[in-house]
Amino acid sequence: MAKLDAKIPQGPMAQKWTNYKAHQKLVNPSNKRKLDIIVVGTGLAGASAAASFGEMGFNVKVFTIQDSPRRAHSIAAQGGINAAKNYPNDGDSVYRLFYDTVKGGDYRAREANVYRLAEVSNSIIDQCVAQGVPFAREYGGLLDNRSFGGAQVSRTFYAKGQTGQQLLLGAYQALMRQVELKTVKLYTRNELVNIVMVDGKARGIISRDLVTGKTQRHFGHAVVLATGGYGNTFFLSTNAMGSNGSAALQAYKKGAMFANPCFAQIHPTCIPVHGEFQSKLTLMSESLRNDGRIWVPKKKEDAEAIRAGKLKPTQIAEEDRDYYLERRYPAFGNLVPRDVASRAAKERCDAGYGVGNTGLAVYLDFKESIERLGEDTIRARYGNLFQMYEKIVDDNPYDTPMMIYPAIHYTMGGIWVDYELQTSVPGLFCAGEANFSDHGANRLGASALMQGLADGYFVLPYTIQNYLADDIRTPRMSGDEKEFVEAEKESQDRLNKLLSIKGQRSVDSIHKELGLIMWDFVGMARNKEGLQNAIEKIRAVKKEFWSNVRIPGSNDGMNIELEKANRLADFIEIGELMALDALNREESCGGHFREEHQTEEGEALRHDDQYAYVSCWEYKGDNQEPELHKEELKYEEIQLVQRNYK
Repeated sequence: MAKLDAKIPQGPMAQKWTNYKAHQKLVNPSNKRKLDIIVVGTGLAGASAAASFGEMGFNVKVFTIQDSPRRAHSIAAQGGINAAKNYPNDGDSVYRLFYDTVKGGDYRAREANVYRLAEVSNSIIDQCVAQGVPFAREYGGLLDNRSFGGAQVSRTFYAKGQTGQQLLLGAYQALMRQVELKTVKLYTRNELVNIVMVDGKARGIISRDLVTGKTQRHFGHAVVLATGGYGNTFFLSTNAMGSNGSAALQAYKKGAMFANPCFAQIHPTCIPVHGEFQSKLTLMSESLRNDGRIWVPKKKEDAEAIRAGKLKPTQIAEEDRDYYLERRYPAFGNLVPRDVASRAAKERCDAGYGVGNTGLAVYLDFKESIERLGEDTIRARYGNLFQMYEKIVDDNPYDTPMMIYPAIHYTMGGIWVDYELQTSVPGLFCAGEANFSDHGANRLGASALMQGLADGYFVLPYTIQNYLADDIRTPRMSGDEKEFVEAEKESQDRLNKLLSIKGQRSVDSIHKELGLIMWDFVGMARNKEGLQNAIEKIRAVKKEFWSNVRIPGSNDGMNIELEKANRLADFIEIGELMALDALNREESCGGHFREEHQTEEGEALRHDDQYAYVSCWEYKGDNQEPELHKEELKYEEIQLVQRNYK
């Protein structure tokens, strides 16, 4: 039976990380050259970690499914990155960033990890400025800040509407410098298909070359997974179509616990679904809520006329507009956290006030800001986002309000890690969105980039040494050991099994079926009956997949359908785990909204006496119920209270 030890250091919260670093084990420079680290994923967390390990003198292998690390999905992040520098002098501090993050996560995150995140946030900005990241600046040359949801201060650093791209280019340059220096070896178009265990420790991976179809064995004294989230379980999400949860699920099957799988984030600011043949959704940055006001018509007849094409939003008089977030949450207004804004939009649309052809949309209006600030200012802040919207929707948002609706975006759940970012499998670490550690039941905007770079630049370089210090006498393995051979055979057998099914249904058709089940029953609103129904339906989808999927081609060379099928097999398992976790958690918190547990005003109702824990699921075998373990959450610095943004 697996055991959970969060390894939280002793001492006051503000001293825990300092005390940890003062007493951790170190590896001297000559010994670092004897140690190999595998990093899977080249987004912000993976690229920054691999670059840091290489700079420190370790031998690093880094893997990406893309043809370049620059294509990692971190590049799609738009709005900004949080830090507690308090440049606007509006009352921010490390403690306030820590508090806002724990509160934003509805008090379901581990305090010590979140405090460390806030503590190192300022160093991230210094690091990125030194790399040349072109953050927006004020007229006088100082770095500019803007506001994001869940905070009453401006702490978000940004580069127009392409912050993720600029930060990733900074991490990419740091990574490629180490590739050039030969401390890091880069494997592109390579996907992890298995994790190799030797004597109870992670000692390598099996990768599949996506161009040739060949599998390869790779040894590492430690393995770091930085492979992003599992939002594409829902088929339609804001994630890139290649984003997947397979590495995390393989870790789960090797003994790493999967924590809080039901905590998935619905982002309120996405372009609405426009047809049944759509393959992904497009995110409009949360930063737009700084200057855009969200509304629906006050009168149902106006909403009906808009849906019928008889009325335009610009024809709705100001007094006939319901700025419902400002009405319901006057203290935070349009900048409430994402889960709150998403549920409020759903409530208005369900009540019949939605707009657009489907009625599943609300307006994000910049008319007032353009009049107050001028179109040139709005264009300078959000121009590329407005351009993207116009290309997709064929409507000019400078003249007509944008239409938005919530969509699956980010997963707060992930592989369980301790304070050192090590999983319950020794030698296997997990960073960025792939782990569960920092966001609780809801992630505040601009915190994903912060966590990814914090993990890669400022946490793992310390904590992985603490583990590797005991491994300096462990010789490198050749890859011919029986554990590597067996792991490779296991992976090949699975791929061959998929190809042998020769059924009638395409991979995408089954994935869409899974996605509809997830959205209908494990989406923005959940209930006991729906979740039980979802579990039955997902198990039926699993049976259908393994008996009737059609995968053309072979395993000898590039085969996109085989890639997708291999990942879909894992999405099905993740979907069932999400539903089981949501069924177990009989409360509402953050992005997990159980209809049976809400306040009189329709807000999330937690039950701290029963569910103030991290739900950690242990794999017990195929078609077996996983075992639930609980990491109790103890709060030293923050009092548990009902979240209030009014």
